[in-house]
Amino acid sequence: MKIGILGTRGIPNHYGGFEQFAEYLSVGLVELGAEVWVYNSHNHPCQEKVWKNVNLIHCFDPEYKIGLAGQFVYDFNCILDSRKRNFDILLQLGYTTNSIWYKLLPAKTKVVTNMDGLEWKRSKYNRFLRWFLKHAEKFAANSSHLLIADSEPIKHYLQSSYSIQTLHISYGADIFETPNADSLKPYNVLPQEYYLLIARLQPDNHIEEIIKGVIACQSKIPLLVVGNTNNTFGNYLKNHYASGQIHFLGSIFCKETLNQLRHFSALYFHGHSAGGTNPSLLEAMAASAPICAHDNSFNRAVLGIDAYYFENEEQIAEVLKNQFGKTKQISFTANNLTKIRLNHVWKNIILGYYKAFADII
Repeated sequence: MKIGILGTRGIPNHYGGFEQFAEYLSVGLVELGAEVWVYNSHNHPCQEKVWKNVNLIHCFDPEYKIGLAGQFVYDFNCILDSRKRNFDILLQLGYTTNSIWYKLLPAKTKVVTNMDGLEWKRSKYNRFLRWFLKHAEKFAANSSHLLIADSEPIKHYLQSSYSIQTLHISYGADIFETPNADSLKPYNVLPQEYYLLIARLQPDNHIEEIIKGVIACQSKIPLLVVGNTNNTFGNYLKNHYASGQIHFLGSIFCKETLNQLRHFSALYFHGHSAGGTNPSLLEAMAASAPICAHDNSFNRAVLGIDAYYFENEEQIAEVLKNQFGKTKQISFTANNLTKIRLNHVWKNIILGYYKAFADII
């Protein structure tokens, strides 16, 4: 099979979840015998034409100059290029900025779309953008030969909304097995004596509620917040809440460092609410971190009963004051590791995609 992958800023990963997924998937598909091409931004740090036997196509991406509008231009350039590649499969990761170009998709290529979460429900977008995203979702669904959902609730939603085949293939994570408490020294914390939050600092990740909940519980245990503060909301949070208890660490991209922080945390907060299986949640589970997650169907589909849940800052304070217990944490982390081993093994996920592609062609 000749497979093209678009919808990310490129590989190797220097940005986020879909980039990491594209990295794992493309290398794994090559190992299964496929010919794989991944679209990269023209200014991606990796300028090679081939990386780990995956072919890289660099397309002009003006996002660094003009912001979000640049993503539409980048996706347009990628889709135009795909028309001359004779791909058997074109895998789109997400639909937000590429779906409007659906009429330009190569006619003889089977289009598969990983639909990500329900972007049009995200509170960070204004009314017009939510309207646009709902239509973008429809464009992507109706122009694809197969939809892939990384969570069962998303699959059920897509099947009930669109008359197109939808598969559930989850996201993967690697079990973290090399804890080293010395790695905490730069952050002036000790094992199990800090709380942790890793997320993009935006309102629908419930960052402020988590911070307020930690403050309200009147504990002396610090909260480490990992995420870029160089945006409007991030600056607001830092200016209002940075203190001896709330530590803003900025962006950290080193996977080893993040896993050490997750593993030794007393509690890991996961505030994502927009849907789908979030990669950072699986990574926290794989690092044996006890988790307190925002209470929604997507997080419950992954964690089940093996987590604390919250809807507001008062419930966070209640967890920290009255529900927090070592015995429960040991049970939670052990059960979540089992879930990773059973449901989120990269080898099985890659094979699932390979079989789905083979079936459709």
